[in-house]
Amino acid sequence: MNQPQAILQNDVTPGGSDYELVRAVIEKISLDYREQPELEDLAADLGSSPTALQKLFTRWAGLSPKGFLQAVTLDHARRLLDGGTPLLETSFELGLSGPGRLHDLFVTHEAMSPGDYKTRGAGLSMRYGFHISPFGLALIMVTDRGLAGLAFCDPAGERAALEDMTSRWPNATYVEDIAATSPYAARIFDPARWTSDEPLRVVMIGTDFQIRVWDALLKIPLGTARSYSSIADEIGSPKASRAVGAAVGANPVSFVVPCHRAVGKSGALTGYHWGLTRKRAILGWEAGQLTAAI
Repeated sequence: MNQPQAILQNDVTPGGSDYELVRAVIEKISLDYREQPELEDLAADLGSSPTALQKLFTRWAGLSPKGFLQAVTLDHARRLLDGGTPLLETSFELGLSGPGRLHDLFVTHEAMSPGDYKTRGAGLSMRYGFHISPFGLALIMVTDRGLAGLAFCDPAGERAALEDMTSRWPNATYVEDIAATSPYAARIFDPARWTSDEPLRVVMIGTDFQIRVWDALLKIPLGTARSYSSIADEIGSPKASRAVGAAVGANPVSFVVPCHRAVGKSGALTGYHWGLTRKRAILGWEAGQLTAAI
């Protein structure tokens, strides 16, 4: 298998200093949010000027470092609440309400038949490409019927991410085709193009149980979260929380099918297949979209 190539945007390479700087900001804010670091402090620690850091981070992440810090702070504020209300639902009461059902309007989906799934992708043609996203490199996989896979990785992790995804449907045919995947990348990470007039078609390839869980994830509004147990209740399997957790972790269409909005029973963030720092970044980005819409 040849080493996949990432499409380049804005003359920034995924392995360049720009990407590493953005990643460092996300990690530093996620770890040091209690100190509420100022932009000037972040810039000094990372060897950048405040103006350059502000422009770079905003261009990549869609919100400023301060906006991301506010989102991360809200994420952790749940631990300070006595009532046990899940954090992201609490954020609504704190003024982050808005058009939270953007994904419901944006995504239309269908499932392949159980027979199609059991063949492990036999007869299925899958085109893929790596693209710059607000959350690192995004591996996008499409079929003639729509988006079938979305994964994330860091620089030099392309091969591992591709092997992870292709192992799910080992009998499929895979072709690197940036031209086929570019339109999906352009739409997925641009909220201005999340519209019901031209919905994004997603094809779900999994077991019946997995598809029920992924369908439930699509119903979680932007800016909110659901526990694994509540998802189990919703799909009519209240004793299957662990199985729900496994299905969430196996979701092949990350971000669009929002497995990052699934949390532990206490509301605490739990593991994420593509890294907990990336999960925090996605939740912060979504909170930023809500704030901008108010």
